[in-house]
Amino acid sequence: MRAEPTTERGRRTQERIVSAAREVVAEHGALGASLDEVGARSGASRSQLYHYFDDKADLLRAVAEATNDAVLGAQDELFAGLGTWAGLVRWADALVELQQQRGGEGGCPIANLVGQLGERDDSIRAVLASGFDRWEAAIHAGLAAMVDAGELRPDADVGWLAASTLASLQGGLMLTQARRDPQALRRALDGALALIASNRLPLR
Repeated sequence: MRAEPTTERGRRTQERIVSAAREVVAEHGALGASLDEVGARSGASRSQLYHYFDDKADLLRAVAEATNDAVLGAQDELFAGLGTWAGLVRWADALVELQQQRGGEGGCPIANLVGQLGERDDSIRAVLASGFDRWEAAIHAGLAAMVDAGELRPDADVGWLAASTLASLQGGLMLTQARRDPQALRRALDGALALIASNRLPLR
């Protein structure tokens, strides 16, 4: 397993390599990504690649970690608002809007990597699974805050609702990608919101 660089220059070089690898994987797929192209895009020699990463699998693990961080980091502000019904709706609307802007292309980057690598490398699968765990935990935290605030019933099964919401999101993204139809995600998230709404308490 790779060691973390000890200098700022080393960290920047490693980040540049991972960024280039993410681009190559996005364009050619994880299995079609070549180290030569990653090196050319990042300005790193083959010896530098092997200095910072043990092998291609190690680099792909770094790509998986960076993908998790990018997907979840892009939602940080939205996650912060999940403790209210309005914030939950705003998060769902933003995800649908993103798919509309993309014309339904792309799907979920984490799920895409699971499809390409999940059955080939168990350590990469575990990294990607941790990304889904973090996503579900953010939803869970928001729903738990809604319970604490009196927006959801105190007996609401927050764990089940969070897992169901993430499953609806991922299914909606897959159908949106396959059909190039962002309304597939809209319908999936509307179903998740309706399920959560069934646990709402009357406004006081």
